[in-house]
Amino acid sequence: MSSENPSQSPVPSQPGGESRKPRVAVVFGGRSSEHGISVVTAGAVLRAIDRSKYDVLPIGITTDGRWALTADEPDRMAITERQVPNVEQLAESADGGVVMPLDPANREVVYAEPGSVPKALGEVDVVFPVLHGPYGEDGTLQGLLELSGTPYVGSGVLASAVGQDKEYMKRVFTSFGLPVGPYVVIRPREWAADQNAARKKIVDFAGEHGWPLFVKPARAGSSIGITKVDSFEGLDEAIEEAQRHDPKILVEALLKGREIECGVLEFEDGPRASVPAEIPPVQSHAYYDFEAKYIDSTPGLVPAPLTPEETAEVQRLAVAAFEAAACEGLVRADFFLTEDGEFVINEINTMPGFTPISMYPKMWEASGVGYAELVDRLVQAALNRPTGLR
Repeated sequence: MSSENPSQSPVPSQPGGESRKPRVAVVFGGRSSEHGISVVTAGAVLRAIDRSKYDVLPIGITTDGRWALTADEPDRMAITERQVPNVEQLAESADGGVVMPLDPANREVVYAEPGSVPKALGEVDVVFPVLHGPYGEDGTLQGLLELSGTPYVGSGVLASAVGQDKEYMKRVFTSFGLPVGPYVVIRPREWAADQNAARKKIVDFAGEHGWPLFVKPARAGSSIGITKVDSFEGLDEAIEEAQRHDPKILVEALLKGREIECGVLEFEDGPRASVPAEIPPVQSHAYYDFEAKYIDSTPGLVPAPLTPEETAEVQRLAVAAFEAAACEGLVRADFFLTEDGEFVINEINTMPGFTPISMYPKMWEASGVGYAELVDRLVQAALNRPTGLR
């Protein structure tokens, strides 16, 4: 797949007419259970971004929500000895905080420590938010950036929220005629009002679709909090585990088939799909859980061994999902290719992993867009995108 170079955005000017490079704030970490994976993603982005073209400001959000100025040291932001990194390890101060502007006429970022005079860090021209999960990927950060008039990489408020909430994601896909698998949702008030009725709802679902079932948080990612349940005896424990991450849970039926992923990237003429990839079964794990993805991962098959007709169909569906959820910038769409040869969309990720082993950049590399160009294209698209309602 050929990829024309993204156009260069206008270079901002400093007072006095001196030109400067656009400043990119890479924001990562956050309060969700995917904090560590976000740090790993940020390290890969910081390593790849063109420093001759952009000034870079790394900003980490701690697990308790503090915005911290962090070291620009990508090598410290990797999984080591089966442990994921965190923002607290990278923060330049245990007390200092970064304050983002909320005035659209002022993009000056300020750093403050207790007892010290606040220090201006300069204007930010675009934010690259590589947060995963709630409080970052779900429209909350996007809303803050919209209020401040700051351009940012990726989808807007609505698409980010839809992409995070698996229930409403599936409802949107269904309304656009896209194929989704069987599921049932237990909302927090439903569980609080009558746990027995909620359990019966799941058991009735199992009676229709069979065991095993997958119980998962409705608004989480990276396969965190998911349990494969083989019978009623394991149901309560699975619900408790999912509710540790989200009070709303989603229960899905088993879909037998191959796991296929496809990347979508917004070009000047609209969104395009990458070559698809296949996630092979991980023999040491019952399913594709967090450790199978990030700790004991095996290389995906890129491109996926599909027929030309299958490749064209999954690419069509990936772009259709991107458009259905009103996404911008990028998406990774995940599918099952069932035993009867049909593609079923499982979910989309509006800010997919950019770790060195992540499938999204690998799929685009196989499609002719290397990692550095991918990062550059996303930043340029954000800089050139109109702010406000669109």
